[in-house]
Amino acid sequence: AAMVQKYQSPVRVYKHPFELIMAAYERRFPTCPLIPMFVASDTVSEYKSEDGAIHVIERRCKLDIDAPRLLKKIAGVDYVYFVQKNSLNRRERTLHIEAYNETFSNRVIINEHCSYTVHPDNEDWTCFEQSASLDIKSFFGFESTVEKIAMKQYTSNIKKGKEIIEYYLKQLEEEGITFVPRWTPPVACKSESSTSHSRRPVSPAINIPESATKEGLSNKEILNTSSSPSEPTAGTPDDKLDADYIKRYLGDLTPMQESCLIRLRQWLQETHKGKIPKDEHILRFLRARDFNIDKAREILCQSLTWRKQHQVDYILDTWNPPQVLQDYYAGGWHHHDKDGRPLYVLRLGQMDTKGLVRALGEEALLRYVLSINEEGLRRCEENTKVFGRPISSWTCLVDLEGLNMRHLWRPGVKALLRIIEVVEANYPETLGRLLILRAPRVFPVLWTLVSPFIDDNTRKKFLIYAGNDYQGPGGLVDYIDKEIIPDFLGGECMCEVPEGGLVPKSLYRTAEELENEDIKLWTETIYQSASVFKGAPHEVLIQIVDASSVITWDFDVCKGDIVFNIFHSKRAPQPPKKDSLGAHSITSPGGNNVQLIDKVWQLGRDYSMVESPLICKEGESVQGSHVTRWPGFYILQWKFHSMPACATTNLPRVDDVLASLQVSSHKCKVMYYTEVIGSEDFRGSMTSLESSHSGFSQLSAATTSSSQSHSSSMISR
Repeated sequence: AAMVQKYQSPVRVYKHPFELIMAAYERRFPTCPLIPMFVASDTVSEYKSEDGAIHVIERRCKLDIDAPRLLKKIAGVDYVYFVQKNSLNRRERTLHIEAYNETFSNRVIINEHCSYTVHPDNEDWTCFEQSASLDIKSFFGFESTVEKIAMKQYTSNIKKGKEIIEYYLKQLEEEGITFVPRWTPPVACKSESSTSHSRRPVSPAINIPESATKEGLSNKEILNTSSSPSEPTAGTPDDKLDADYIKRYLGDLTPMQESCLIRLRQWLQETHKGKIPKDEHILRFLRARDFNIDKAREILCQSLTWRKQHQVDYILDTWNPPQVLQDYYAGGWHHHDKDGRPLYVLRLGQMDTKGLVRALGEEALLRYVLSINEEGLRRCEENTKVFGRPISSWTCLVDLEGLNMRHLWRPGVKALLRIIEVVEANYPETLGRLLILRAPRVFPVLWTLVSPFIDDNTRKKFLIYAGNDYQGPGGLVDYIDKEIIPDFLGGECMCEVPEGGLVPKSLYRTAEELENEDIKLWTETIYQSASVFKGAPHEVLIQIVDASSVITWDFDVCKGDIVFNIFHSKRAPQPPKKDSLGAHSITSPGGNNVQLIDKVWQLGRDYSMVESPLICKEGESVQGSHVTRWPGFYILQWKFHSMPACATTNLPRVDDVLASLQVSSHKCKVMYYTEVIGSEDFRGSMTSLESSHSGFSQLSAATTSSSQSHSSSMISR
């Protein structure tokens, strides 16, 4: 099986001018004692423009790869040859380096691209970037070994690259060279025609050499090499991560970890409509999946959809916890631990979980825990600034004094597990350490119930102390400064955390109240949730009075693949019968499923299609609008999208078969929001929709100006 590995470096900034860096770089050739595997290099071809601005040199480099002897024997080679082409443009102050392997080029494809350019904000600094791809087609059955060797060699060389430049800069300095003048055009050049004339006295016709230089290698090559690599990076340097920033704000990452972060971030910038999470948060998802970029992308995207669904971005600003929580939830932030991590104190033993669940319901409790986690993210960011080093997780101190059988009340434990699950999925790698103090006899029972829900990585961070073991050396003082140990643990610090206590029964709500409350909280977002089944689409009716209105929509496909349609009908559909919700309605809160189009209606006679159908895949966000031509009834429809029996390719792939088994429930879920806007307000409201309604929704800017088509939909994959 072919494996493709990709690498993308952060931007490395040298605080030296481009010309000096070039002088240092040139000293690497023909051989470099700092790179023992770089045995020799020969110049294959060279081109210099007459004005000295352009210098293109192609070298064949001989490498002695550090590989097991057996492998070299099987492969039948001692050395591996690479071709490296350097294009230096002194006028633009850029050097582009392209390298690829000559040896085994039919089995292994290695491509590398590096560039040295002037720092966009300071012309006396130089930026370096590199990207590479490794594609192993086949290697005598040793594909994974070769991959490991290649990756190991490559990453160690990345680390060396910087040292080598710095080594030669130092060497230059010792020789008294600290400045290299910039290129300036030769004085003779008065005008284009006279230069080419004076340069080639042989040819009488001026235009020939001019076009020849245009046609020839010089300009064209140089234009290509200088423009193509810089296209994806055309933005400001803010779009990119530089190595110093990573070290200061995100921590010590290996080259491959940096590469994963940069690639995942770039993918989000290119495809994700809406608010992109902060770098340290993207990194948490990568860490949670051991830097497997595909797995991390999957959980990150699920989390982004979840955040949008529950308006999590706005919790801290807009949600006020009910008074019961403020009075009886025995938890709060309390300074920081010895590592500078924010410290959260939870007096679980003093807390009446049963009372809180009965008075509030699970949803409000969950929402409160989410607001605590959001606050934790904010505090990590703040501490990173204050302490001058990356702090990406918090420490939690849980005091179990007072824990009893009441805490094992089943619905309470269920609520706890659900909360743990949501937090694990959406705030991975945020718990730096969990100190559990004064664990009583019933604790092991609770622990067996809870621990299966906790990620292994997280579980390693738990420290459990029974009784008074936490007092003395090896206890709390190892993790928390003596001055801030809370008073209730025998410390001298006043701790503001509420003491908890029993929630008065008068505050309990009936099951019905809670039931309604839960549903209300669930759909408190402006989105509605709908289920779509095979043979049972979900349909929404919109009545239009003013012919030129605009129907806008914004939906997320949470599960399954669907087809989205819009129909128009002059006559009103019959209101749906209650029983059409049938058995489906109980499957999930707000899982509504409504059919409006009568079975006897015929397309083309009773109703017409006003948009071509749009197939939307699981996980996509779709935003769009339709300018209505006639008054009447419009029906938006989300329909189950079934895979064609046999794809045009050959046999079904294993993945497809597995996917179809997983969706065997034949149920899709959609979260949607629609609004009708008068055409005169359309332009204005687009922007208001964008900013206020949904953290991520960004309605297509194109729709405002599209006069030819009456609609446009945008999909973000």
